Amino acid sequence: MNGKYALGILLTSLLLGAVMLYVFPLIHLISGGTGSATAIFTYSRAVLWIVLFTVFLYSFMIEKQPFLLWKDKAYSSGFYLKKIFSLYLICAVGGAFLNLLIKFATQENTSGKLLQLSHVFRNNYALIIFTCLTAGAVEELLMRGYLQPRIEKIYDNRYAGIIVSALLFGILHSAYGTVGQVVVPCFIGIVFAVFYKIYSNIKILMICHFLYDFVSLMMMNFMDIKHLSVF
Repeated sequence: MNGKYALGILLTSLLLGAVMLYVFPLIHLISGGTGSATAIFTYSRAVLWIVLFTVFLYSFMIEKQPFLLWKDKAYSSGFYLKKIFSLYLICAVGGAFLNLLIKFATQENTSGKLLQLSHVFRNNYALIIFTCLTAGAVEELLMRGYLQPRIEKIYDNRYAGIIVSALLFGILHSAYGTVGQVVVPCFIGIVFAVFYKIYSNIKILMICHFLYDFVSLMMMNFMDIKHLSVF
């Protein structure tokens, strides 16, 4: 079974890496260069749902195991609210602090790709919501729900599941082209992975991830992104 888990981890990593590297030029090629930046970005988010469905089929048909190896635990609504708020606060404050340190140490500029995307999201609230839903659902189900428990089982080490899944999460954001856009997702990945290991509830992570991205994109929508580079 560990061999099937390893193949599933490799499959997931390759598919996500391919999306990160090739989905934009591929969609641009298919559209004959006539597609708008908004349409191309929307299609790229849709491709992530296809990746999730593919990995789900792999777990069901090849592994013959539940997609979520760790059964979600039930908690009260008060627990949900408290944990979502605390996770968001840790990620927002910790991420801002790390970005400040990186900017002080490297003097790096705001991601050029992020600047381009800021124009795509401008007043496009449907795209903002779709993007945040995709990030919250697809990324959490794949990185924490699918990968983390399987990495832990292969290495028989809880820390391996936390660290490797967080590193992969950070690397998948490297397309933005800055150190901060790798380090901060790595930090968030560690926070989320530790939470998932302790509480085994993917829904809280999905909601928190959605909220984190939604607040960030809404701030980017109403303010100059250069003033938000700390986030």
